[in-house]
Amino acid sequence: MPLIGYLDRFSARPGERLEVKVSSQLATPYRAELVRVRHADPNPAGPGMKLIPVPADWAGEYPSVAKPVPNGSLGRAAGRLALGEGFSLLLRVSPWLLREAPQVVLALAGEGRALTLSVTTAGFAVDVVQGGETIRCATAAAPQRRAWYEIAVTLGAGRLTLTQRPLQRVWGATDNGAAEAALPVADWSGETSITFAAASDATAHFNGRIEDPLLLRGTPRVTLDDPEALLASGRVATWWDFAQAMEGEAILDRGPAALHGTLVNLPARAVKGSRWTGAEHAWPHAPRHYAAIHFHEDDLEDCRWATDFIVPIPAGMPSGVYAVRLTAGTDWDMIPFFVLPPKGVARAAVAYLANTFTCQVYANYRRPEFPDDHRAKRQAWGAFDWCGNLVTDYGLSTYNTHVDGSGIHLSSRLRPIMNMRPGFLAVPDPKGSGLRHLPADSHLTDWLEEKGIAFDIITDEDLDDEGVELLARYRCVVTGSHPEYHTPGTLDALQAYVNDGGRLAYLGGNGFYWKVARRPDRPHVLEIRRAEGGIRAWAAETGEYCNQLDGTLGGLWRRNGRPPQLLCGVGFSGQGKFEGSHYRAMPGAADPRAAWILDGTGIAPGETFGGFGLSGGGAAGFELDRADPMLGTPPNAVIVARSEGHQDHFVTVPEELLTHITTVTGEKPEALIRAEIVYFETRNGGAVFSTGSITFCGSLSYADYVNPISRMLENVLTRFQA
Repeated sequence: MPLIGYLDRFSARPGERLEVKVSSQLATPYRAELVRVRHADPNPAGPGMKLIPVPADWAGEYPSVAKPVPNGSLGRAAGRLALGEGFSLLLRVSPWLLREAPQVVLALAGEGRALTLSVTTAGFAVDVVQGGETIRCATAAAPQRRAWYEIAVTLGAGRLTLTQRPLQRVWGATDNGAAEAALPVADWSGETSITFAAASDATAHFNGRIEDPLLLRGTPRVTLDDPEALLASGRVATWWDFAQAMEGEAILDRGPAALHGTLVNLPARAVKGSRWTGAEHAWPHAPRHYAAIHFHEDDLEDCRWATDFIVPIPAGMPSGVYAVRLTAGTDWDMIPFFVLPPKGVARAAVAYLANTFTCQVYANYRRPEFPDDHRAKRQAWGAFDWCGNLVTDYGLSTYNTHVDGSGIHLSSRLRPIMNMRPGFLAVPDPKGSGLRHLPADSHLTDWLEEKGIAFDIITDEDLDDEGVELLARYRCVVTGSHPEYHTPGTLDALQAYVNDGGRLAYLGGNGFYWKVARRPDRPHVLEIRRAEGGIRAWAAETGEYCNQLDGTLGGLWRRNGRPPQLLCGVGFSGQGKFEGSHYRAMPGAADPRAAWILDGTGIAPGETFGGFGLSGGGAAGFELDRADPMLGTPPNAVIVARSEGHQDHFVTVPEELLTHITTVTGEKPEALIRAEIVYFETRNGGAVFSTGSITFCGSLSYADYVNPISRMLENVLTRFQA
């Protein structure tokens, strides 16, 4: 891309600073400035983009510097090895993507000597460079994709040998082979570097799984069936047991050399190895069944770009959504960030919880549909034009798959996130803007300003770090349109806030749905295992439902015993294209406990409202949540309104279906396609208000902010902040 950047964090407080990292391929300098982002929807039918310039000492011109992206995961270890004139390399390998071009499985290099093990569609091969000459062995036995092979390479007694042994029979395949060649005797002792899943210069990345790489002194005929016995024999020089330290990036050598190494760019761990039998499905219970690492050429943890300039957050800077705007001619980028109030301080009664975890999980989503008219709309409206459908250099989303077909389950924020940009149109939407996440949530923050409702901003990441104490100082917490992804820490904090009398306004749909994992020493990384159930872009492999970062079961919060209804009274029930409909006021709208919600709207029970807006043309659309007492909706909950009239493309979510005609609740599948506006009271004056729809906030500005959706929310927040 000609001009793009990212920050070292999503949020900061007064007195803190953010590092800005920019890559510019332009021949001229670029200009950087600060803007406050009030409304990030370029739709000419709405309020339009509202970007308010903010003076900043760092604003000005900066030189253009193009910076590479170091894609591809690998492992590295180095140290002194006493291998002598004869040694064996043993390891198990499962290739997931086969090409004619070699992919390097392991590279070993020392002074004046090197060994490279690679794989192609034709089979495994080993190249040895020694004394200025290259000697090669190739098995000429085509491996099968995703099958496991034990590979043995021996050097000694004047011979180089390579053996490829399949660990399971594949009918109709001839995938075992061996080769040998003459090799002059040489001493391989000395300082040695080992690279796993790539060449020594981090090229020719391997796509697949590696297990139990082991170096053995001498050339005995042995296998990896029992590495522990080999270790006890005293012949092992190194054994990198990938079942060790699964949660982190360390690769531990259990051999006497202790050549411990590290992983680069977050390959997948806690994945099935050659020894997995199905007897255990949780890797902490049987780590040796999961002693493999899955490497990919498109893994990316950190672009590792140098910092170009610093953005300090001044003491008096108001809490809000801001962006570093970069411009050079017609090229531009806007890198958003959130300013929180000072630590321990609440400057308003209302806190808006920005769904940064959801933004990160969706980062650089390459959509399955990308029609020409959608891009034409972007360009006509002057919207941000780049996305994962056009550029894949910065890593894709956990809604996509790796090049080898495996699901992407790790996401980092230390890279440009193209779909987290003000003015980004995410979804084809003939009736509206098609905004998601940060731009869509500006419908809410703009409305709050329009109505004069003061608010502070906090983020998912801050909440995970600080817990319920961050929420406790606010009378009311409001979410955006899609708070889908939560860690145990954020969900615990929100539940504790509600239980202690806090007031929660959940203003979206498909919220609190997937469980994600995060680790304190890698705060920029999120993990999602798309385990059984749920609407999924890909399915986690059988036996791989537990997170590598914390060892706990991933997947839906519902499958973890915490359906969204327990927190906010409603949970995901139906989904369709990005299209909206209306609500109909229910008898509960006249209930004395909730009648005030529709005060001033002119809406009576039985009447419809909300069939308008910038998101899909209606306040009830795209992803819909409903109440369900079986899943935790409290008995005192009032259903104020229910959506109807959804289009034929809407479907019931899979976790509600038993068969194609029966559901968990006993209702017909099509009856579960509905959004419900729910209100219930808790203790100490606490309460919860939920809208049940992702497109709700897109209707707030309709008719110059004077409409039933706007008035209803104004009633709720006026009472909630009192």
